[in-house]
Amino acid sequence: MDNQDQLNNKEKYDQQRKEREQKRLNSDRLNKLKKKFGLALILVIVLFLSYRIYLSVKNNKSFNNNEPSDIISRDGIHWHSDLAIYIKGVKQEVSANLGIGIVHQPIHTHDTTGTLHLEKSGLVRKNDTRLSEFFRIWGKKFDSNCIFDTCQGSEGKVKLLVNGKENNEFQNYLMRDGDKIEIKFE
Repeated sequence: MDNQDQLNNKEKYDQQRKEREQKRLNSDRLNKLKKKFGLALILVIVLFLSYRIYLSVKNNKSFNNNEPSDIISRDGIHWHSDLAIYIKGVKQEVSANLGIGIVHQPIHTHDTTGTLHLEKSGLVRKNDTRLSEFFRIWGKKFDSNCIFDTCQGSEGKVKLLVNGKENNEFQNYLMRDGDKIEIKFE
């Protein structure tokens, strides 16, 4: 082997060594990048879970100031309440299929009997069962002063009866399974 061949072999060896070193450096950079990405991902997940826990604690008042929780059920409900509305002694029809559509509302009717279906899966809060929520879905007015377009005055006043007993919660009443609800204007 002459000197020229030895130089070529040395150059080839050096070139191969440089390529191996470059691959190792690239591999090290890629591994560092993967570690950084993994740590960033873990940090994002921890922050997200911390925020969800914070919201859960904040929204569940039983953890906050010893106030009662507004959660009724964590596993959903399937309740039925009966609603009858009388204006000056005349029974008003509760429309069929209120809240029924492509997406069923948590409070809806199937017929004109006045049976309100309270059907919600997952977390159910008190606001989900308020009588006002049904009237919102129906698009009708109801509060301590008015039922539909009939309002308190010289002709009468609004009364709410729940299971035969007068109730002053009106639109804020939280419906329960089996309730017999009567709204009267007289």
